[in-house]
Amino acid sequence: MTEMTEPEGYHYAVIARALRLIDAEGGTAMPLDDLARALNMSPAHFQRVFTRWVGVSPKRYQQYLTLDLAKRLLEERHTVLDAADGAGLSGGGRLHDLFIRWEAMSPGEFARAGEGLRIHWGWSDSPFGPALLMATDRGICGIGFAAETGAEATMADLLGRWPKADFVEDPMMLRPLALSAFGASADPAPVFAIGAPFQIKVWEALLAIPSGHVTTYTDLATAIGNPRAVRAVGTAVGRNPVSWLIPCHRALRKTGELGGYHWGLPIKRALLAWEAARSDAG
Repeated sequence: MTEMTEPEGYHYAVIARALRLIDAEGGTAMPLDDLARALNMSPAHFQRVFTRWVGVSPKRYQQYLTLDLAKRLLEERHTVLDAADGAGLSGGGRLHDLFIRWEAMSPGEFARAGEGLRIHWGWSDSPFGPALLMATDRGICGIGFAAETGAEATMADLLGRWPKADFVEDPMMLRPLALSAFGASADPAPVFAIGAPFQIKVWEALLAIPSGHVTTYTDLATAIGNPRAVRAVGTAVGRNPVSWLIPCHRALRKTGELGGYHWGLPIKRALLAWEAARSDAG
């Protein structure tokens, strides 16, 4: 298979495997030749593919993982969110680096637990391993990563969010959305957030955090106008159904610890390192 004919999904699978290999070393740098050999690629070809998708070389990316990245991001790229921006819904406002078209479900729609709603679902490759995508006609309503939790648990998790919805397997319908979500298409990814009003406020505040930056759960609570609700904010962050696009991975504890991540801490480390590397490269 030549570089010219390799599909995007193949590249996603290569990057996902490479990130897992790098993370498995526990902070020990893995030489380019060893990485390429493990992936059955030439070093030059692997370096080109990796640099295209991550934005930096494999060697440079590994430096982000070996550093105490979360603490460094808090020191250098800590975003204090504006409460005025985070407290109210903006409807179809262009958020998240002008990349996402955002629309939220009404409280009444949420209370019906998806009743009368048709949700299409399908699996896709992503740079962070197998990803389960779900979408309504209004946009992506769910993204879950299965590399750490497993496909069965990931599916059960997202299906349980909207128990009364009509779920239809339709990977072809979701393919263009997956390409938009993971950066292989220039088209913006429409997001249809299904959640309670408090959750929606928290998720919208997450969308105000620039790529390559982080904030704290305390700042998120302040941004939505409820500074004492740090624990509730943490719960809402963990219940975000649209991972990656609604960037719950950018929320850290004020101590610099990663905190939890619904789809596994190795995925959160990869997301943060990926964004920090691309931000620096830009």
